[in-house]
Amino acid sequence: VPGVAWKDRKPATIAPGKLGESIRMGRNIMIDPPKYASRYVGNKMNCVDCHEDEGTRAYSSPLAGITTIFPAYTKRDGRVITIEHRIQECFERSENGAPPPSNSPEMVAMVAYMNWLSKGIPMGSTVKGRGLLQLTPPAHVDAAAGAKIYAQQCQVCHGANGQGISGMFPPLWGSGSFNDGAGMSKVGKMAAFVKANMPKTSPGTLTVQQAYDVAAFVTAKPHTHFKPAK
Repeated sequence: VPGVAWKDRKPATIAPGKLGESIRMGRNIMIDPPKYASRYVGNKMNCVDCHEDEGTRAYSSPLAGITTIFPAYTKRDGRVITIEHRIQECFERSENGAPPPSNSPEMVAMVAYMNWLSKGIPMGSTVKGRGLLQLTPPAHVDAAAGAKIYAQQCQVCHGANGQGISGMFPPLWGSGSFNDGAGMSKVGKMAAFVKANMPKTSPGTLTVQQAYDVAAFVTAKPHTHFKPAK
């Protein structure tokens, strides 16, 4: 399905009133969930670490238009799920936390924000830049080569030990990062994100091979084990 064009929306255009308050709350959660949704977060990751530019950047799993394609079938679940369920999975996996109830203020706010981003996009449509880049995996992936790339181009922001810089750059491994059930724990998905969005100073400059190599290095580092909510 060809992607439809989408025009960026400015936070200043969020309407006043109770709905506007909820939309702004959802935006705040996206930017800093450990602060605004603390009871559901178990690490130091922000939603915008993966959904860059507040959920609007192409090939950074943009959230613009996301509510127009749910409910949707997902391979991971093997069934049709709602947008609320998908957000809950992010909290369990990428945030290494607990799933916010569907009727919680935090969940309602995040869906309200995504609906606001999606205004004007036809139901069932996809936007240009949806998801991540589709890459052809290289024949061989070399984590040792990835370690060298990391030291040269990633370490300055994410730290020698993957600890990140608080409030600026996310931790890439360890207890503060995503767990091993998150999408970013998969080499192919991380490589696609890295290829399109990293390094921050010159995104897109790494080759596909380099993106896969550095993704192999990072994903091989220790990550908290995913424990599904009961």
